[in-house]
Amino acid sequence: MIAIEKFTLDNGLRVLVHTDSSTPIVSFNMLYNVGSRDEEPDKTGFAHLFEHLMFGGSVNIPSFDEPLERVGAENNAFTSNDITNYYITVPKPNIETAFWMESDRMLSLAFSKKSLDTQKKVVVEEFNQRYLNQPYGDVWLLLRPLAYKHHPYQWPTIGKSVDHIKDATLDYVKEFFFKHYAPNNAILCVAGPVSKEEIYQLSNKWFGPIERRDVIPRNLPKEPTQTEPRRLEVVRDVPYDAIYKAFHMCNRNHPDFHTYDLMSDLLSNGRSARLFQRLVKELGLFSDVNAFITGDIDEGLFVITGRLVKGVTFEEGEAAINEELNLLASEPLSDYELDKVKNKFESNFTFGETSPLDKAMNLCFFELISKAEDINQEVPKYLSVSAQRVIEVANELFRPENSSTLLIKAKN
Repeated sequence: MIAIEKFTLDNGLRVLVHTDSSTPIVSFNMLYNVGSRDEEPDKTGFAHLFEHLMFGGSVNIPSFDEPLERVGAENNAFTSNDITNYYITVPKPNIETAFWMESDRMLSLAFSKKSLDTQKKVVVEEFNQRYLNQPYGDVWLLLRPLAYKHHPYQWPTIGKSVDHIKDATLDYVKEFFFKHYAPNNAILCVAGPVSKEEIYQLSNKWFGPIERRDVIPRNLPKEPTQTEPRRLEVVRDVPYDAIYKAFHMCNRNHPDFHTYDLMSDLLSNGRSARLFQRLVKELGLFSDVNAFITGDIDEGLFVITGRLVKGVTFEEGEAAINEELNLLASEPLSDYELDKVKNKFESNFTFGETSPLDKAMNLCFFELISKAEDINQEVPKYLSVSAQRVIEVANELFRPENSSTLLIKAKN
């Protein structure tokens, strides 16, 4: 059971405190409720760009990393379709440095053309290196717009086009910042050898003076139910032909989310899982095959990926995948097989929660989607999934009209 205390500042900043006296290190995690789904269709990649810009110096502090390094702290960040997350780990005696640094960049970045141009170059290089010049790198640039026609999940966090970042102006960057990076659009969690009273005083001191901002309520278009199969075949300079199949699934707060997650584990969590055993080991059709869920806050995707062995056709590979999906939707699971993936989840989840930083991140996320206390119900929710519910959900999920299939053919 993870103990949580919480309070909200007058400016809307939600603060979570988890006391853990087993470590001398404090984990300081700031989650902003902004991701690539909050971008405009003709201006994408900005949430990810800000992941970089936020390290370029704030209004009163020209260098973000240097003061933290001086006190033995480490920091980093990540962006998803739904959130942008910044974190600092710092020795307990130097915790106020984290409050000072994080509050100053929430107050305002040091907007300058030089900083923007520098970070634009970094992001453009990342776009080229990871998405355009790497085998299979453009998969999400192709698969997302195939699966989504209305919802902004139709582009990856890096953005639709590198030109959107190249064309970013300082005025628009400022507008995006003050629209989303606000105390009333953020959640802070501090985990470690701290008390609620101490964190309350530091939060008020450093974040309290920052005014609320005009954060417009999110009103995203809902993706309509897909009514027919979608397919796209492309030729790329890759070593092997590959198949990617995406099926629309529920949102993160749906009661069946945990069933979908366990289904992906049944298919592809380890070498004993169904897809590896059947398609790689027994039939020798694929060199590797995987199943996973995107885990998005809004309705996400259940994805199957596989790279074909030389000489195996797309038709043979796809038929074999479909056969395994149909088996999951029709044949009863043994208690042993279902308990195995449940136990593996419980073990991984429990082990992950031994890290104060992981706890701080997860508590912020659960507070965003519902309430932080719900983290203590995750394991029971997974353990309560029944074999019958797996069959019912699989029948609903693996319908042909719910599928988007991307075929990547290797150049001869």
